[in-house]
Amino acid sequence: MQAGQGDAAVWTVPNVVSMVRLALVPVFAVLIVSGEDVWALVVLAVSGASDWLDGYLARRLDQVTKLGQVLDPAADRLFILVTLVGLLWRGVVPWWVLAVVVLRDVLLACLAPVLARHGYGPLAVSMVGKAGTFALLYAFPLLLLAESPGVVGTVSHAVGWAFAWWGIGLYWLAGWHYLVQTRRLVLRERGRAEGRG
Repeated sequence: MQAGQGDAAVWTVPNVVSMVRLALVPVFAVLIVSGEDVWALVVLAVSGASDWLDGYLARRLDQVTKLGQVLDPAADRLFILVTLVGLLWRGVVPWWVLAVVVLRDVLLACLAPVLARHGYGPLAVSMVGKAGTFALLYAFPLLLLAESPGVVGTVSHAVGWAFAWWGIGLYWLAGWHYLVQTRRLVLRERGRAEGRG
């Protein structure tokens, strides 16, 4: 590896976009707690847009890296978790929304050591999982906007919960796919081990 090549693989454009999204997590937390809803909405909108942008840029610029494949979903999950905690603290969403999302991520976290034990790294992010993440990231600003009075609040409430339900459903469907994929890989590895034995 040439000097600087490792740094170049870290400081790609899509990775920087993901890092900016990570940096926005504490900013959003402070804004939502302090009641700065307008700026919190701006941060949520930027985060949702950047989630699409980093993946697009990685493919468009041919800058897909191992760090990016870990950083992007990690940034997504952290932002979703912090946003849900903030919205729950504000009384915008009920506790069960946070519970079902966290439970799915706990399930995926439990799969990681199983995969590692059989020589596999993290599973590639599926389109279903990405769609679920998109839906949730678009639901959050709408649910926050639903706190507004009048027609804007009413429409935002309906559309926001539609995105939330779709997001939760797709999030869990992706979790099921990851579980099935892990089982298939483990069984394949066991079959190979038995064949060698």
